[in-house]
Parts: sequence; C-alpha cells; structure tokens
Amino acid sequence: MDFDSIIIRYGGEMGIKGAWTRRLYERHLLRNMKNALKHYQVPCDEIIRKYGRLYLKTSSVKEACLGLSKVFGISSLSPAVETTSILSDVVDKSLLLAGSALHQGNSFAVRCRRKGDHPYTSLEVCREVGHRILEEFHERSLRVELENPDVELGIEIREDKAFIYMTRMEGAGGLPLGTQPKVVCLLSGGIDSPVACWLAMRRGCPMVPVYFDNAPFTDETTTSRAITVAKALFEWSVGFPRRMYVVPHGQNLTEFEEKCPKRLTCILCKRMMYRVAERIADMERAEGIVTGDAIGEQASQTLRNLRVLTTAAEKYPIHRPLLGFDKAETERLARKIGTYNLSTQRAKGCTAAPNKPATSADPQGVTEAEKSLSIDEMVDRSIKALKVVEV
Repeated sequence: MDFDSIIIRYGGEMGIKGAWTRRLYERHLLRNMKNALKHYQVPCDEIIRKYGRLYLKTSSVKEACLGLSKVFGISSLSPAVETTSILSDVVDKSLLLAGSALHQGNSFAVRCRRKGDHPYTSLEVCREVGHRILEEFHERSLRVELENPDVELGIEIREDKAFIYMTRMEGAGGLPLGTQPKVVCLLSGGIDSPVACWLAMRRGCPMVPVYFDNAPFTDETTTSRAITVAKALFEWSVGFPRRMYVVPHGQNLTEFEEKCPKRLTCILCKRMMYRVAERIADMERAEGIVTGDAIGEQASQTLRNLRVLTTAAEKYPIHRPLLGFDKAETERLARKIGTYNLSTQRAKGCTAAPNKPATSADPQGVTEAEKSLSIDEMVDRSIKALKVVEV
C-alpha cells in the first residue's frame, strides 16, 4: 500500500517541558528535520504541527523515515495513510491497510488515539474497525489478541484528520540538536570516543571533534580512520558545521619521552590534550569537553588517574558519558550508530605508550614531572599548528 504521511513522535522529555521551552525545542526539531530532508533530497509537501505530534506529508515515505531516524528529538516514526475523521472513512482506510498486512491465522489488535470532538469514542473506533476486519477477511482465520498480537493497527485521529499505520520505527530520541551549547569532543577514532560524542549530541549538544595526530608514533591510518569516523558522526548532525580539528601531537610526545618518567607518558599526554582542547573550546565558544573515558577501561582511566587528568582542565568541565559503561554496552551502541566497523579498521597503535603505565599516578609526581616542560609554549605550538578539516 502507498503511504502518504509519516507520524513523527517527540522524545518523551519534550512533553514535560514548560510551554516556552517546549516551543523552543519544537522549533529546533522542525529546523533539523527540514535540513535532513533537504540533505537526503526527500520532497516535503507539508508538515502539520499538532500538540505532541508532527505529521509529514511526502511522496517518499521510506526515504524520509530513514533520514529522519537520525534526527535527535524524534522518539519514533510511523508510515501512515491520511483520511478524514469520518468514521466510515477511517474504517475503509483501515481495511485497506489491514488487508495488505494480515495473513492466514494472524492475531491482531486495533489501537486508537483521539483528540478533538467526535461523535464516537476511541473504544468505539477500535470495536468497529476490529469487527469489520474479522468480517471482511473471515477466510483468513484471523483472531483478536490485545496482549501480544502478530499485527497491530494504529489509528490517530486529530480533529478533522485521521492517520492509519501499522509499524513504529525507532527514532534517535534525546533532545533536538542545538538546544544545548556546543562541546569539544576528543575523538581518537577508536570505539569509545565516537559513542561518547554521539551521546553528547543526543542530549542536544553540537559537537566539535578534535583529533590529536601522534605521528611519528602513529601513521596516516589512524588519522584517516578518525576522519572517517567523524564523517559518520556528522550524519547525525545534518545542517550543522562539519568541521574537525586535527592537532599535531607527536612533538609533545617526544618531549614527554625525553624529559619525563616513561610510565607517566599517557597521563601527561592526556593532560596536554585537555589544555589544548580548552583553547579550542574558547575559539568555538563551547561549554565543555567530552571524552570516551570509562572507569578501568585503560591504565589511564582508573579513578585515581581520572582525577589527576581532570585537574589539567582549569576553565571547562570534562564530561565522560561512558564512565559507567562496560565494553559490550559501548560496542552495541557503536554498532547502532554506524561507527563500530569504521573504528575497528586496522590502524597503527601509538608506540609512545609505555609497557608499564602508571595506574595510580601521584598528583604531586605528575606536577613535578610537568615542571620540566614548557607547558604554555607546547599548548601555543599545538594551537598554531592545528589544521581545520572540512569533513
């Protein structure tokens, strides 16, 4: 059956916001939807705004659903057919849709949501449609099953219009992108950091990815992988800048090796990343720094080391969306958002990492080690040498 509409449901949190905030979020969501449809070259005939719902009229329903499934703030989408709210029209369209979806021996249920004044109740709609389905397709041995049906027919009636649907496609959820300030995201290209970036975006924060190029301790494969991952993440932020910072970091690592204890290399490396990221946050007018740290995931991510790392950031908070995740949970999300296969591509690991890294760094010891470094000069050098990559 040819669908002509899409029912677009908001994320649950939007429904509990105050009136002013909700209107603001809806405007952001509507703008992001239009940008996505334009990006994927999907025709948009009309968007009908109702309380708690958006109804998109388009001739390319499948393509629209795929594009809109990556728009944050949408909890679910349903391809639908539109008709009037006259009960006979609702029944007729429901029979057409049911006829294409119900097969021999299927169980089914009819659910109806209704808003407005009508000469019938939602229960009466369900009863009438269910009765007519059993009557019309009696040879298929259908049965009504309200608890766990094989097929569920949904009906939404809003004032003088009705929308009939059979499926509910999961959306990205969260808050519309742009409803919160920007954040700088430390993006390594591995499995964890892209998921952390995505989770921040899901809360409405546009991301500014920053990749630290450790050459000559790595090679071009790691940089290429990070750019490819950033490109995949930007598919979740259509309409926003697709700008990525690449910071040369190899010279900093060389100084750590020459002047500081080898076991502190990873700690010093990450602290320098935070300092450079703060400067980029100033440039971008961002409000925080996001990392893919998870407790105990690596030697530098023990609770003691995370505390030592955090003290390097003086102006901006460090946000760690994955702090309590285990690796399996992170990998499931990476597969869902489309970065897992990209992050697991073969790439050279960093050869500056020590064989026996410090797992419980002494804050005083780290401070003493950094006294041998010209920290401000190193940060300035990194900022001057950074490259902006349009992805």
